[in-house]
Amino acid sequence: MRQNPEIYFVTIIGLVLGMLLIGFIVVMVFLYKRRQQRQEQEMAMMKDRYEKEVLQSQLEIQENTFKTISQELHDNIGQMLSVVKLSLSALPIGKDHLAQPLVMHSQKVLQKAIFDLSDLTKSLHTDRITDLGLAESVRFEVAAVRNTGALEIDLAVDGNEFKLQGQKEIFLFRMFQEMLHNILKHSKATAVSVELNYTPDNIFIMKIEDNGIGFDLEEKKSSPTAGVGLKSLFNRAKLIGATMHIKTAKNEGTHITVELLPQAN
Repeated sequence: MRQNPEIYFVTIIGLVLGMLLIGFIVVMVFLYKRRQQRQEQEMAMMKDRYEKEVLQSQLEIQENTFKTISQELHDNIGQMLSVVKLSLSALPIGKDHLAQPLVMHSQKVLQKAIFDLSDLTKSLHTDRITDLGLAESVRFEVAAVRNTGALEIDLAVDGNEFKLQGQKEIFLFRMFQEMLHNILKHSKATAVSVELNYTPDNIFIMKIEDNGIGFDLEEKKSSPTAGVGLKSLFNRAKLIGATMHIKTAKNEGTHITVELLPQAN
């Protein structure tokens, strides 16, 4: 009987020590997992930052390439076409000459080529996009497509236009060009609607809708080759902090919305 209190005491001490040991192990496991989670988050952030830096570098190289091509087209090809046009004008051919109709036709073709080349160089040149601003650059591009007669295209600009920070306007314009290119190349659309919305709370929204054949979005995303243009659009949107939503289905047209919130402006 005398030993019972001692046994109880030892048992209680053992239980307390056991509970403390279990608590210590639980705490250590919790701290380890928390530290592991932080490391994974840091690694994910570093990976995301690295991917953004790589993408940023790729896009900067692309823009510099566009700028160089634009300058070369303007300085070399454009001048050569102008020289050829002047040479045709200087030919000693009277109105009654048999070659006159052909010369006149050649001059018109050359003039159109010069105008088209000028439009192309303006569309490629990054500085011009920055100087004009997004809305005016889009207006210019829409007018160029409308003049080709390839399809009906309407543009609506709502709200008071405001400047977007950094290279965001260039990125958004390149996205617009890519969308328009895809419509002309793949959609078989006859009509396109473009809307730029500048809201009072500084949210920018770009919408493009066509009445084409549409496509299977999930199939396009999973395709290693066919979805390159689509991946480029999503990458550009991600890089500037914009969200892009695509609503489409086969034979139901395509509706794309790009939204840029104030904190990303």
